[in-house]
Amino acid sequence: MSEHIVGHRTVDDDVARLSWTDDLSERGWQAAVDVVRRQVALALIDHHRVEAKVAADDEQGNRIATWSGLRREGVERRTTGDVVVYARLADDMPVHEPGGFRAILNSFLPRKRGISQMLIRDASAPAEDPRVLLCNLTYKTDWDLPGGVIEVNESPQTGVGREVEEELALTIEPGRLLLTDWLPPWGGWDDALCLVFDGGAHPAAVVDQIVPQAREIRRAEFLTLAQVDERATDFTARRIRSALAALASDGPRYSESGRVSPSAAGSGGA
Repeated sequence: MSEHIVGHRTVDDDVARLSWTDDLSERGWQAAVDVVRRQVALALIDHHRVEAKVAADDEQGNRIATWSGLRREGVERRTTGDVVVYARLADDMPVHEPGGFRAILNSFLPRKRGISQMLIRDASAPAEDPRVLLCNLTYKTDWDLPGGVIEVNESPQTGVGREVEEELALTIEPGRLLLTDWLPPWGGWDDALCLVFDGGAHPAAVVDQIVPQAREIRRAEFLTLAQVDERATDFTARRIRSALAALASDGPRYSESGRVSPSAAGSGGA
């Protein structure tokens, strides 16, 4: 395999752009990776960053970029077809070291959005007609359980406590996990995992202590299940019922869009 089919050029201060021709992999995938890896090392002699942009539908090209030591940084959207942006910095940990190899894997392995919510109940409501604290959000018309997206490297249990304090000014220690609910892609969102933690039962007057975060929360109220059906989306209403049912089980339940399968409901677990 000749070296002229892969090369690099300077595109910005201290930045090199790597490119190769379509016939790079004709003599084998591993040989192609070796050639690109050498070109990456060569480019980093005079540049701090070397990058490559590979068509999103070019499966072989994306494999070559990844296993040549380039980390996936994201997708650049184009009208002519999206491209995946890869890059390596001169001070990145070497790929042959465990930390460097893990960083490569971490850059391209699938990731799911994590959401943590808290089930807070009205202690004065009868068990057969529970009332649950829901929030009227500023950025959508339907109501939802308090909580939000988990931050990077934040524990889901810590995250839900933080969200409740930030959004409602309530300090409530999250209890046990009640429900793991998988949310399929919806309304422009990719799929996500929603974890519902027990927030316990509290006096109805706790709502008087709430100071809604004006940017996200209009108000919060304890709602009956009938009111939840009126104000929340159907999958949120299902999730709340599944979480309430999990209170009586030995362990957390698993659901998809709020629906618990018969086997999961029977076991009290996943």
